[in-house]
Amino acid sequence: MTNKKKDSKQFKRSGSYKEWRAGAYAAQGERKGRFSSISFREQPELVTPENGGGVNYERDLGFPGEFPFTRGVQPTMYRGRLWTMRQFAGFGTPEDTNKRFKYLLEHGQTGLSTAFDMPSLMGYDPDSPRSIGEVGREGVSVSTIEDMDTLFSGIALDQVTTSMTINCTATVAFAFYFAVAKRRNISFDKIGGTIQNDMLKEFIAQKEWISPPAPSVKLVCDVVEFCAQSAPRFNPVSISGYHIREAGATAVQELAFTIADGLAYVDHCLGRGMNVDDFAPRLSFFFDVHNDFFEEIAKFRAARRLWARLMRERYGAKTEAACKLRTHAQTAGVSLTAQQPVNNVARVAMQALAAVLGGVQSLHTNSMDETLSLPTEDAVRVALRTQQIIAEESGVTNVVDPLGGSFYVERLTNEIEAEALEYIKRIDALGGMLKAVEVGFPQKEIAEAAYQFQLQVDAQDQVIVGVNKYAEGGEQEIPTLKIDHVVEQQQIERVKAFKDRRDKVRHAACLQAVEAACRENRNVVPVLIDAVSEGVTLGEVSDVYRKVFGVYTDPGML
Repeated sequence: MTNKKKDSKQFKRSGSYKEWRAGAYAAQGERKGRFSSISFREQPELVTPENGGGVNYERDLGFPGEFPFTRGVQPTMYRGRLWTMRQFAGFGTPEDTNKRFKYLLEHGQTGLSTAFDMPSLMGYDPDSPRSIGEVGREGVSVSTIEDMDTLFSGIALDQVTTSMTINCTATVAFAFYFAVAKRRNISFDKIGGTIQNDMLKEFIAQKEWISPPAPSVKLVCDVVEFCAQSAPRFNPVSISGYHIREAGATAVQELAFTIADGLAYVDHCLGRGMNVDDFAPRLSFFFDVHNDFFEEIAKFRAARRLWARLMRERYGAKTEAACKLRTHAQTAGVSLTAQQPVNNVARVAMQALAAVLGGVQSLHTNSMDETLSLPTEDAVRVALRTQQIIAEESGVTNVVDPLGGSFYVERLTNEIEAEALEYIKRIDALGGMLKAVEVGFPQKEIAEAAYQFQLQVDAQDQVIVGVNKYAEGGEQEIPTLKIDHVVEQQQIERVKAFKDRRDKVRHAACLQAVEAACRENRNVVPVLIDAVSEGVTLGEVSDVYRKVFGVYTDPGML
């Protein structure tokens, strides 16, 4: 019989986390000197009950569908119903985009998401000199009720939910959509969807505006009020952290500034005499999903809990619906790379999985070619199939909040919520988000975070595969979508012909009614629906806003 030397470490266990950390872990060592998230958060090597942050299950988690909604806003979550799968679509003419809408619906998309071109976003008709070179280039050109009618030709507005990514001209796009429904004899209470309509984040991050912050917020809340009274299935605002994150914010900044924007809209609506339980259930949110997998999951969980607590404790919301944070999410466009673009498929899949594990209600997955052009049909189909594979093949939809109770996830959720709340307290001290924006507080915070991230990329402390590590020589060519320049001329001729055949008397009266509503501080939405039905265009309404409310210019505080 051969004697074997016994392993002295066999079955040895550390008595505590600290003992393990100082003993076995320290003896083995680490592969690099610092581990941090994409938001600069120092990462623990291990989380145990000893350093887990002290989660109180009943207070901090509870059950899905119950306050504070950390584990989800619905009891059954994806066991009951999958998230809405949306793919951004919008390019060229309304006919072009209508074809893409129908293509996506045929391939299993469950909701539409509309991208508008720059003139539409900034309040100019195609025949404006300011529109030259941009008509239909990065979204669909829509400036009249006929454009909107064509865009949704053959699509039942009372059966498909539509998301519209538009902000300073959101009131006009909203009016077009509902005027089309009126043409088709569809009751407003049957229409479901979401319009982004979040002007505060424009001043913070995206920089697409017409008028100064105060009247812009007033217009946002006109839509909120109209929907509370007449369109109960439609989300009148998508309070958006997406563009804040894309501008360089950290996960905590994205969460804090987005929640603070939401609080500002609630304050404004309450100032109108509205009841929080009447309008808050239709407020929706829109977050980015970046590369740091667990940080993103924790961010969504923290967002629900933070919003629920603020709605109940700050505003006295009496219904669960008013406390639920319902959110759309989109994978991080800023994370896509032009170098080795096929790698973007993997990035998007990872981000989409984080969104699902985080409990979102709606999801857009970016196409691998979006950093190069508007997506091709092949690329957008792969992006949609990514969601469908997660839903149908991965098994992650079988259990509600499967990461709930994870020591690491719960600690991270607590940290993100606490840090976001500290930002909100700083914003409150400045007088609220409107005042904070006017003095440039969130803008400066984001600019500093973006600068620090770029320093880390330059130093390779943050690795971007295929860019600052594992790079290859030469360009990897993939097919891209090109918009024919003839589109612009077609849209110019179309809007000119539309203007020529309008009833000039009715048109003039409607335009005067819009101006009167703005000057008298009345809700403009009912007037706009009538006006666009009589031929008033997006550019003409925007000119009224410029005339009455003034034109905002960036104060250049950075």
